[in-house]
Amino acid sequence: MKRADLLHHLRARGCRLVREGSKHSVFTNTKNDCMSTIPRHGELHPFLVRKICKDLGIVPPRGK
Repeated sequence: MKRADLLHHLRARGCRLVREGSKHSVFTNTKNDCMSTIPRHGELHPFLVRKICKDLGIVPPRGK
């Protein structure tokens, strides 16, 4: 999955950017205060996408 698609998915489910690092971004879910880091890669492995969504307490995207 493309990083931009994941970021769009996260923002649509109420997650916000907390800060930017040099190699990653930190997002938080405003509903449950869970946090996760998203690396700056063009393509993210499906296992990593599921882990990020699990950390944030949201459903993972389908079909990508």
